[in-house]
Amino acid sequence: MNQTRAAQIVADALAEDIGDGDITTEAVVPAGASASAEIISHQSGLLAGLPVAEIVFKQLNSSLDFLPLLHDGDCIQPGSIVARVEGDAGSILTGERAALNFLQRLSGIASMTSRFVQACAGTSSRIVDSRKTAPGLRTLDKYAVRVGGARNHRFGLYDGVLIKDNHIRAGGGITRAVASARARAPHTVRVEVECETLAQVDEAILAGADIVLLDNMSTAEMSVAVKTIAGKALVEASGNMTLQRIPEVAAVGVDIISVGALTHSVTALDLSLEIVAWRLPGEFEA
Repeated sequence: MNQTRAAQIVADALAEDIGDGDITTEAVVPAGASASAEIISHQSGLLAGLPVAEIVFKQLNSSLDFLPLLHDGDCIQPGSIVARVEGDAGSILTGERAALNFLQRLSGIASMTSRFVQACAGTSSRIVDSRKTAPGLRTLDKYAVRVGGARNHRFGLYDGVLIKDNHIRAGGGITRAVASARARAPHTVRVEVECETLAQVDEAILAGADIVLLDNMSTAEMSVAVKTIAGKALVEASGNMTLQRIPEVAAVGVDIISVGALTHSVTALDLSLEIVAWRLPGEFEA
């Protein structure tokens, strides 16, 4: 995970949430009160986002102690205590929602990703994500995908050539678009072409594409395309890649299965933060 980018994302989230101040906590919690809190899972899944939650609390108050009890990538069950936070009570309560938002979203992504990875286990296909991430959260979303056992597709428009349907139309066809990409892109960058028909697959191979993306094809069409490509390029399948469909797509022999749902349709994992011990200013522990 890019720690610098993660820290900026957290800072933006806290600024959005706190604004001019946490008026509830400031009004209700005595200054100087301390607390111990636990972050608890209420659902089975795969944990992701603990380092981000720690950044939340540390940005609010560097004196807070964040104590992870598990690690990202660990399986959790209802009742699992994933971390403890100790120190200034007001800071803990102010950071509660932001920390949980990150933990719940990233754990949801990792959990869903893990299910997709398991669905193609034992095949040569690998699951990757897409750019269909929450705006501003791509660094974290793609980190959670890796925690779930999948790989990242290109991170942005700047680190890979992917010639899609509108590029083909605007660029004068597949052959011309591939030639233009070859002339402009660095030699270290592979050229991928999105194909909606078997005729486009033929043209992409003749044009010298490094990767052929089979977009929204039936399983039967993908089978023909894999035989046609015959190792001349990597084969990616995309479009309507549901969990139920993954085994049959993987069995066709595609190299990559890209799944936008990993990040654009994530269901947050259910976690909460609970105060378990409380001490007012001037009180002593028994």
